[in-house]
Amino acid sequence: MGSIRRIKTKRLTRGLDQVKADLANPRHLTQYKSTKAAEDLPGLGEFYCIECAKWFEGEHNLASHRRGKNHKRRVKELRAEAHTQKRADAAVGLTTDNGRQGEPMAEG
Repeated sequence: MGSIRRIKTKRLTRGLDQVKADLANPRHLTQYKSTKAAEDLPGLGEFYCIECAKWFEGEHNLASHRRGKNHKRRVKELRAEAHTQKRADAAVGLTTDNGRQGEPMAEG
């Protein structure tokens, strides 16, 4: 089991919630980028895909990545609404809509 877990986390990228925070607040993204040394990154940290949280060697590699299936899949996942506990409860029927609060009940 240890080798499988090691393979799954080998190329672990930032989570969807972290990337959404990067897209919503540019300061969040600059703070993340400042934690990485430019000398250690491919292309000296110049070519970065925000949605996939990956660095690339050059502009050509970044452009071909953006045309690819993995990038498009990640963008689609980012557009989807996040799962919340409230939505999960509604899906299994734990919450009901009994009308507005303070509204008199209809007799019938």
